[in-house]
Amino acid sequence: MSIVKIGVIGIGNMGSSHVQMLSEGQIKGAQLTAVCSSNDSRIDWVMNHTKGDVRVFKDVESFFNETAIDAVLIATPHYSHPELAIKAFAKGKHVMIEKPAGVYTKNVLEMNAAALKSGKVFSIMYNQRANPLYQKVRELIQTDQLGEIKRTNWIVTDSYRPQSYYDSSKWRATWKGEGGGVLLNQALHQLDLWQWTTGYMPKRIRAITSLGKYHDIEVEDDVTAYVEYENGATGVFIASTGEAPGTNRFEIVGDRGKIVIENEELIFYQLSESEREFNTSYTGGFGQPPCEKIKIPVKCDNGNHAAIVQNWIDAILNGSPLLSPGEDGVKALEFSNGIYLSSWLNETVDLPVDADLYYEKLQEKIHSSTFKKKHVTNTILDVSGTH
Repeated sequence: MSIVKIGVIGIGNMGSSHVQMLSEGQIKGAQLTAVCSSNDSRIDWVMNHTKGDVRVFKDVESFFNETAIDAVLIATPHYSHPELAIKAFAKGKHVMIEKPAGVYTKNVLEMNAAALKSGKVFSIMYNQRANPLYQKVRELIQTDQLGEIKRTNWIVTDSYRPQSYYDSSKWRATWKGEGGGVLLNQALHQLDLWQWTTGYMPKRIRAITSLGKYHDIEVEDDVTAYVEYENGATGVFIASTGEAPGTNRFEIVGDRGKIVIENEELIFYQLSESEREFNTSYTGGFGQPPCEKIKIPVKCDNGNHAAIVQNWIDAILNGSPLLSPGEDGVKALEFSNGIYLSSWLNETVDLPVDADLYYEKLQEKIHSSTFKKKHVTNTILDVSGTH
């Protein structure tokens, strides 16, 4: 294979971006071959904004059965990601999904099993993994320059959303339509980076989620979570779409210093010796290990969706290692499901979450909902995409 023929399902904000990226030849070794959307206006958009012979389909079955595509890029609403990916694997297609991997771990784990069985290349759009800023953070930690991690703290409240954002669609910010709020839509990249940069997943979570605290919505728009790790380290994660101006500050404290990422800057407060060793050997009463403040010059790049798609294509054509394996999608979802479950039960929960219990509680949320939005500007729900 010298060229990968790509089909895109879902032509919402992100799906449209992927279609343009592929149509304009930004991805080497890839060719946009087909798209699928049940929304007539989005189909018209595709026909007016693509080059070459791109086939257009309104239903998924025809899309899979009547095209010669090699790979599928899925950018549909959250709930449909695992179902469509499993169908694609069964058809022998390579798959990339938009985040999140799904809404609950139960069917995401089934998707991962289908991917493994198929032997196809599976990736997820965690584009921040291609950001040099977070790659450098990961390098500092993985090469043990920070030492053993003692504490993590991430405040991510810079994704402010006005009410009009939530009113743009009937399904947005509902348990039935999206399966969650700020945790699944705005802060999922940070949940992924939290574990990807540090290499740590917590063993238990205690959390509070506030439903519609700042908006007329039924899901959470404000979250505070406390986590504990196997080595005794602790962490706090705070996310909100109701604060302006917001903050995006990530701190990781280790045995040999502290890393702070804020305002797209990376600062490493590097200790001259291990804090644990200093603690046991120092005899001067008051004191602390000498510390050097190092500002590490790294270019922050948030517009790196193309890098993840290119990496996926390179993996298909050349066997290159994936930067964002699709199977990793379950990790951030474990975080979010654990946070939700802890809040719903009002108790500490262990990770990995009880997948059946989480699914049961989510269904209760969906079926007991009587929430009605006061103002909705668009009520279309199809495979057009959600982002």
